[in-house]
This record gives sequence, structure tokens and C-alpha cells, in this order.
Amino acid sequence: METRTLGDSGVEVSTVGFGGWVVGTDWWGDRSRADATELIETALDAGITYFDTGDVYGHGDSERLIGEALADHRDHVTISTKVGYDFYNNPQAGHGELPKRIDPDWIETALDRSLDRLDVEYVDLLMLHNANSDEVGAPELEALDRLQESGRVDAVGWALGPSIGWLAEATAAIEAGVDAVQLVFNLFEQVPGRHALSEIDRLDGSTSLIPRVPHSSGLLNEQVRPETELADDDHRAHRPEAWYEAGWQKLDALRFLEDPDHAAGTRTMGQAAIQWLLANDAVATVTPTFRSADDIDEWAGAPDTPALSEAELDRVASAYRENFGVGDDGMAIDEYRSSVGRTDLEGVERPPIRPESADD
Repeated sequence: METRTLGDSGVEVSTVGFGGWVVGTDWWGDRSRADATELIETALDAGITYFDTGDVYGHGDSERLIGEALADHRDHVTISTKVGYDFYNNPQAGHGELPKRIDPDWIETALDRSLDRLDVEYVDLLMLHNANSDEVGAPELEALDRLQESGRVDAVGWALGPSIGWLAEATAAIEAGVDAVQLVFNLFEQVPGRHALSEIDRLDGSTSLIPRVPHSSGLLNEQVRPETELADDDHRAHRPEAWYEAGWQKLDALRFLEDPDHAAGTRTMGQAAIQWLLANDAVATVTPTFRSADDIDEWAGAPDTPALSEAELDRVASAYRENFGVGDDGMAIDEYRSSVGRTDLEGVERPPIRPESADD
């Protein structure tokens, strides 16, 4: 599989990566340890070399499992982890967010614990996990620098979330010159990614983007359909019903992506969603949520499908400006999360909502 480089770090990642949250939690369905290990091995066989995890995923379980599964492949894979949550002293309550801790001492302590669980001497990428812009200043950035100098970290980054938005954080991360920013970015939820891309251009930055949720919680890979019944413990069940209903309508405006206009071959909608992201040079790798071997076979094969043409990209942009021909879909700017009193959302471009006619 093609690889790209994270910022100026020299760290290479496969253009499709493996998100370790799926093997560390039961939020996407429970699976045995053997099943999780087999999923990682299938990803390796498919050419995936970038594995993204975090210390809070399963309170360390994801790191332990990934470390064991990749033990014989360390020289050929890129491992990323995240720190920033104090799960050691706080129990997990459902899908609620745990207390954060981002101070320099905690960053180093948490990293060392992650290295022990992964059973490695260094990680290729260390990201601050869902930190607010006011939680990361000179002391925290200097701590990341020291960890790089110590040889325990090759590249540094900032993972944005947990909910959509966080535009101020993207700007702060790019201004700080971190190597990578992980964020929500997909065909339907473009605001965070478009903002980050514009900031990279404005600041002449070298930061790479790592899109997560590339399939918009099951819409763009068509795993959540009108007849799908989501279990209460499935995180996707927390999406508003109206949001899904609008998404199913939006798909009709993107069907043209399944039949490239300029090359032989076809793409599934799930593959097209990944190729659309990879059309941006700043996107280094895309991390879909693999739940089965079939998912890996399909989405790891996305880079082998025809890249989107300029005409196709223009057509997507036009559809986005018209909100894919649907009415309000529950993703208005006033629903985006902000840590700076919404000042980062002022003037944000969003496609106009087509007013519903009397016949709708």
C-alpha cells in the first residue's frame, strides 16, 4: 500500500490505517481476544502498516493487544498512541468522557505506561487526546519536544474531539507545528477538515491530517440503512434519527462516485469516501472503523481504485454547497462544539440549507 509522511517527521504511514479503538472497547460490538488479534493480522496482510490506538481505549487493553499482535512486526509498522485521560483513578461510566489531564508530568508518565503495555521502546506518533486549546501551551509542547529528544517518540500530534467541531484546536495545533492532527472529516461532515486544510494553507504549515469517522458513522459505507436496528450500546445509536434520515437522502447525490468518469473499474461508496479524503495532499492516512475481515478487504483496497478526477471533485463540491439536495439535517453550525465561546465558529462556511417547499 502507498505510504505518506506525517508532517516533517519522516514517519511514514499507510494511506489506510487501523483504528485500535475497535479492539479495545465494546462500543462497536464485543469480540474475543482471538478475534481481535485475527483482525489485526488481516490488516497486516492487506498492507496496512499504520496502527492507531490510545491509552484510554479499554483502559489499556487496546495497547496490550496491539503490542502483542505486532510484536513480530515492529520494524515494519508505525504505531501511534494517545494520552490525556486519567482513567487510572476514574471508572468508565458508559460512553461518558473521563476527566482529562494534559500537564507535562502526566504526559510523560502516561507515555511510559503506554510503552510498557505496548512492550515497545518508542512510539512513532504520540498525540494529545482531545485536549482543549487552553490546555496546551508552551510547557506541554516543550514536554513533547523532550520526549522526542529522549527517543521515546518520533512524531507528535493532537487528536481532536470527542464530538464534531474543535476548530480552535486545529488552528492551535497547526500554529504549534505538530506533525499530525486527527479529526472528524468525511463527505458529509466537512467543516472540521475544510477548516484545517485552510489553516494549513494560511499558515504555510506542514501538519498532516488523519481523518477519523470517514464513513460518517455508517452512512457512507452503507452499514447503517433504514432497516438497521442499532443496539443501545452501539455508539452510533446516539446519532439523531433525523440525521440518519437526511444522510440516506444525501447518498443519492453521490452515487456517481461508484462509477468513475475517467478510468476503468468501479468503487464502492465506502471506497469512494476514502479516495475523496486521499485527494487532499495534506491527508496522510485515513482510519476507518474496521469491524470485520470484509471491511478490511474493501476499505484497504480503496487506494487501488481510480482516484477521483477533478470533475468528480468539483461535482462533490457542488453537491456539498447545496447540502446534497436535502433540507436541514441536524448538523447546523450551532450544534458544533467549541471550547472558546464559539468565536471559532464565526464566519464558518457551511452549505446553504435548501428551504423545504410546500410540496416537500
